[in-house]
Amino acid sequence: MRPERSTTADAYENARRHHDEEKDYSRDRLPQPWSPSTRIGYLLTRPIGRPPNEVRRSYANFTYQAGSWTKPRRVVAKVEWHAGELYPRVGFIVTNVARRAENVVAFYNKRGTCEQWIKEGKGAIKWTRLSCRSFAANAVRLQLHALAYSLGNFLRMLATPEPIKDWSLTSLKEKLIKIGAKVISHGLYVAFQMAEVAIPRNLFADILRLIAELRAPPVTSTA
Repeated sequence: MRPERSTTADAYENARRHHDEEKDYSRDRLPQPWSPSTRIGYLLTRPIGRPPNEVRRSYANFTYQAGSWTKPRRVVAKVEWHAGELYPRVGFIVTNVARRAENVVAFYNKRGTCEQWIKEGKGAIKWTRLSCRSFAANAVRLQLHALAYSLGNFLRMLATPEPIKDWSLTSLKEKLIKIGAKVISHGLYVAFQMAEVAIPRNLFADILRLIAELRAPPVTSTA
């Protein structure tokens, strides 16, 4: 007498069969030969010879229409071959900008950098906290936040030593500007007990020195 199959096994078999049917349907609905990667196949072949130390960049420009799009659109592709890497770095940009492929990539790179600066301002300066009731007050508050961001960015670009050259505005704010300290006053001296996150004394002295070097030299009279 053959034993009956368990309900769990039947459910597993039905789920597996349904998954295979869905996978076949999705593969038939979006054919692989029409993917954007096949349009730049000639750029994905590794160059012959010894790879150079500099980065090799190639660009392509073609028209592509995805399954959910109502019309074909322009696609710009960038392929980069880096030294010591086996596979290239590939990126696609869907755009309607009527420029050369190199100029389109440069434009969107600058746009991405600008969005990163906006995100940095939101995180470090909190310039989206506009809780005033009047529009004019919120406008003034946003301008003050933009001024604080500009001052912090100038400090990071012009007056930071090499060990902290890559610090973000959040790190500069928490470790250099907005830090906690305890003042202890004695009869002969006053002591400042700084927080542990504060930068060392030599780095602080280098920052003051770089700020002082930004001053214009004094004008000497020739009379």
